[in-house]
Amino acid sequence: MTTKTKKIDMKSLTLEELTVEMDRLGEKAFRAKQLYSWMHEKLALGFEEMTNLSRQFRETLQEKYVYVTLEPVEVQTSHIDGTQKYLFRLPDGLVIESVLMRYRHGNSVCISSQAGCRMGCRFCASTIGGLERSLRASEMLEQIYRIQKLSGERVSHVVVMGTGEPLDNYENLLRFLGLLTGEGGLHISQRNVTVSTCGIVPNILRLAQEGLQITLALSLHAATQEKRRELMPIANKYQLSEVLSACEEYQKKTGRRMTFEYSLVGGVNDSLEDVRQLAAIVKPLHGHVNLIPVNPVRERTFSQPEKKVVNDFKNNLENYGINVTIRREMGRDIDGACGQLRKSYMEGRSQC
Repeated sequence: MTTKTKKIDMKSLTLEELTVEMDRLGEKAFRAKQLYSWMHEKLALGFEEMTNLSRQFRETLQEKYVYVTLEPVEVQTSHIDGTQKYLFRLPDGLVIESVLMRYRHGNSVCISSQAGCRMGCRFCASTIGGLERSLRASEMLEQIYRIQKLSGERVSHVVVMGTGEPLDNYENLLRFLGLLTGEGGLHISQRNVTVSTCGIVPNILRLAQEGLQITLALSLHAATQEKRRELMPIANKYQLSEVLSACEEYQKKTGRRMTFEYSLVGGVNDSLEDVRQLAAIVKPLHGHVNLIPVNPVRERTFSQPEKKVVNDFKNNLENYGINVTIRREMGRDIDGACGQLRKSYMEGRSQC
């Protein structure tokens, strides 16, 4: 009985790895550069589009390699600000979501790093249903590539802040970052890439050693260990003091200022005492606070604070000398919150 050889995911290979593959096939090294350009620069949808390769060679590639592309299932466009939310189908049938946001400084794409999430944050729709699997580097790249191809607009900023915990998919994340920011592809500046984490301490420390210039955003959401544990199960594994120490190390090693994401939940973490405690945490790190009025999720009891409460929270933080912004609500008239479009689709499928 013969075992079927698993095909290699070509779009996840570095140029050096692709060169080795071409040598293995008896092809010249320049073939690797041709393929790399088709995948990461011209954003080809398949081998058949690679017209400067012979038909026979393309058939060989089809036989030996997987060429990952994502199928658009649904696109929602906001009538308010033009934000577009994409639902993509992965090659194995799972679905993920991505968002295109248009700003004056350029187009930003928020991508998912996993199909589902196992972190269990109480206010997040992405984690309902748990983790199905982590995404490969090619599947993370493809979200950007498809959006750029479908919109016809250049993407200049990338935020890994959609469904999933990026540092729970560490190796694929690193490979993705190398392909995204390296030469020969979209070559997006590392300084234009933000990666979020809910606080996986060992991998924050690993990331600090990688020599990258990306922005790390900590999903903080509470300024005490007790309150954080109520909102985020990850706090049962890592003390807030450990997380903040890892953030300090990241900042020291990279010279990059930390961003702290803080979802404001009405009556839970929006008091004057919360302001004082948050300022005490952030000030020594010279961090930037991004306030996010929570998006209500049907399965949760959390509600968004009134606008005045949000503005007062911001102003009071600024009085402590903290650099703070309120995240602009992009795509309010569509399934804009993280995980909502995917969740709606899956619920609809289960009722069929």
